[in-house]
Amino acid sequence: MALLQLEEEQIRTWSRAQKDEWWFRNVFRGDMPQLTIRSAITGFLLGGVLAATAMYIGAKTGISIGVGLTAVILAFAIYRIMASAGFAKDFTILENNCTQSIATAAGYMIGPMISSLAAYMLVTGKIIPWWHMIVWMCIVSIIGVLLAFPMKRRFINDDQLPFPEGRASGVVLDALYTGAADAGMFKARLLGITALLTGLYQAIISDGWMKLIQFKVLRLDQWAGMKEPWVFHERLDSYYYAVATKAQGWIPTILGTDIRQLGLRLTLDAAMLGVGGLMGIAVATSCLLGAFINFVILAPIMIQAGDIVARVGPTGAVVPISRAEIVNQWSLWWGVTMMVVGSLVSLLGRPEIFKGIFKRSEKSAGADVLKDIEFPLWISAIGIPVFSVLGAWVTHEFFGVPWLLAFISLPLIFVLSIICTNSMALTSWTPTGSMSKITQFTMGAIDRTNPASNLIPAAMTAEIAANSANLLSDIKPGYMLGGKPRQQAIGHVIGIFAGALACVPLFFLLFLQPDANGVRSVGNMVSEQFAFPAALQWKGVAEIIAKGVSALPTTAIVSMIVAAVSAAAIEIAKIVTRGRFPLSAVSIGLGVVLPPEATFAMFVGALLFWIMGRRHPVKGTRGNEFWVEGLEPICAGLISGSALMGIGNAIVNVLMN
Repeated sequence: MALLQLEEEQIRTWSRAQKDEWWFRNVFRGDMPQLTIRSAITGFLLGGVLAATAMYIGAKTGISIGVGLTAVILAFAIYRIMASAGFAKDFTILENNCTQSIATAAGYMIGPMISSLAAYMLVTGKIIPWWHMIVWMCIVSIIGVLLAFPMKRRFINDDQLPFPEGRASGVVLDALYTGAADAGMFKARLLGITALLTGLYQAIISDGWMKLIQFKVLRLDQWAGMKEPWVFHERLDSYYYAVATKAQGWIPTILGTDIRQLGLRLTLDAAMLGVGGLMGIAVATSCLLGAFINFVILAPIMIQAGDIVARVGPTGAVVPISRAEIVNQWSLWWGVTMMVVGSLVSLLGRPEIFKGIFKRSEKSAGADVLKDIEFPLWISAIGIPVFSVLGAWVTHEFFGVPWLLAFISLPLIFVLSIICTNSMALTSWTPTGSMSKITQFTMGAIDRTNPASNLIPAAMTAEIAANSANLLSDIKPGYMLGGKPRQQAIGHVIGIFAGALACVPLFFLLFLQPDANGVRSVGNMVSEQFAFPAALQWKGVAEIIAKGVSALPTTAIVSMIVAAVSAAAIEIAKIVTRGRFPLSAVSIGLGVVLPPEATFAMFVGALLFWIMGRRHPVKGTRGNEFWVEGLEPICAGLISGSALMGIGNAIVNVLMN
């Protein structure tokens, strides 16, 4: 069924009261179930699981993957199957939409844990108590919800802005429930089968699962005398190096440096294949280019020049040169410069997101037909000041940010959040990275001595902006389908708690495991498995603010200047060519801090789907349905199967040890 919408002339000439009246009479679905107990529970559980997978991938890549459409497809399939079996009634379209809102809110809660809060721990060496993380994230996220609803009446009801990502969810939901159910079940099967096969592969390459199966189930350690479980190596070149080492064979080097130290390994990482498929060939190619320039060209030169060296660790042991050392000692600076300058130039190159954001909404004449449906604005009027004070208080108490700085940052945060929301409304792009860096540099200029003074207010910018912008993007499909906004608001808050409660314990389990003495530390948080590129970016900016560029090697400063000029040139080229220029400065910078083996796997995934998409361009054909229409569920299956088994592997290791 075609979704009803106003024409351009009506949007331009009608008052908001007329638009609300039209929506109420033509689109609103009355008493159709929306936020029910089952939709809340389903959203809470799906949100927790999908948020956990998003955190796993975010720690590996620094990329926050969307979980909204995955939640839509899974919820649709679960209740369609249960309804067919007679166990439950089918979901209504609005129940599914509410479930998607909850799951999406949960998914976005992982942002600070893979970026700003992780950076704070890396900079200070202090572990944030788990309950501090939960309380701080929930309070700040609720500020985003309260900020969103005054903007909702302007951006959605009055201006009818597109919110492309939200609109896509609305179109998918409408198609699933009004005629494309078979296509929906096909995508659900694709997701499920891919996740199952990926999970089996992930189990084979995981030490915990193999130890459990081979030693606890099959008892091979007892009757076969095995001391270590057999594990298929995810790094495929491990087999070559094992043979080459025994035979004293050829070990590849670049300018005398073993390529394994540079991180140049051949890895079959299923999750990275899925991430690459979702990011597309242009972004994946840019990441690969950044990795190639840094690890194949610049790093070997800097090692020879003595600007990257083996260092002595805190215990007196020599820390050999590795990919992580290359990034921390030298490469981080030009990589961060590429990302920051690229994102800021890209932001300034979109003047449309600044136009009219502070325009006063027209007052609606007559009775408000939506007064019992809309989120009451008095709650925002009271809640924003109350939660702002709470946010400033926990920021001061938990992180030591001076009261004055905590309050000074709030007006800037609110302004930048409005800009982010306007950007989301027009482009589905939320420039939280750019906006948070503005806060980080501004607060850092006031207080350079305390890293929390720039990191935590900037984290508030990112979290408030992400929640306000993404809530409105979730409300857009609800508006299209005739849902009640206040129920979506409640659902979003449920998702906030789902994401926090699911992911904070997992954060400690995955990244802050105790040592032999039972003491947790941040020393091993960044590893070859979890590169935390987003956290390294935040850490790099914080250290530049604290130390100044004069403390860096001359070559690093030169690389930063070249990177800044190159990033600006690349983004200007994209603006001039209207997006046709194939490179992305931000993605090149991301490739610098990611393990090169991961960037290669992402490129392979993107290349595979790009080739198959070009081979099957005709809609309706089996190839197009599988490779083009099925891209998202296949990639979601690769990611979720790998992430869930990877998380399970960590739990198994903890229990067995």
